Amino acid sequence: MALNDPNPLQPYKHPNPPEALPEILVPHAIPTDERVWVPQAENVWFRPLCLNASQGYWTNLLRVRKSGVLSRHRHPQAVHGLVLKGRWRYLEHDWIATEGSYVFEPPGETHTLYVPEDVEEMITFFQVNGVMVYTDPDGNVTGYEDVFTKIAMCRAHYAAVGLGADHVQQFIR
Repeated sequence: MALNDPNPLQPYKHPNPPEALPEILVPHAIPTDERVWVPQAENVWFRPLCLNASQGYWTNLLRVRKSGVLSRHRHPQAVHGLVLKGRWRYLEHDWIATEGSYVFEPPGETHTLYVPEDVEEMITFFQVNGVMVYTDPDGNVTGYEDVFTKIAMCRAHYAAVGLGADHVQQFIR
């Protein structure tokens, strides 16, 4: 509800600042075209929604079609998640993230994502800020992902499946 606005249904009349980046609209966020899902590991894919190179974060859908451990990782910045389908948990916690659950992962936490045996498909929306640092059980670094590695994965995949490497450009800000 617009307070003190005599014409609340009238659109804004002026241009946005010329330096403002364009918005992103993804009409079919959960795509029907399988080529849009970028493979990350066996039976694990992500679907980019926003790859923000200027601020170092990304939002995506993570899809898992297997049970077991997906990864052990640490986040130096906050992560937000919303479970859209299926369920999962972190081995380090006693809670289970089910459909409709929101998860806040605080900076500095290391956890191991596990999908239970009876889950055929899990899809979760994640906003990942900064980097994901993969570790062994003792915290030794085994790899990482950031917005730039995500962009590179998308470019290579989209080129390979015929969408063209530039298909990823629509998600980059």
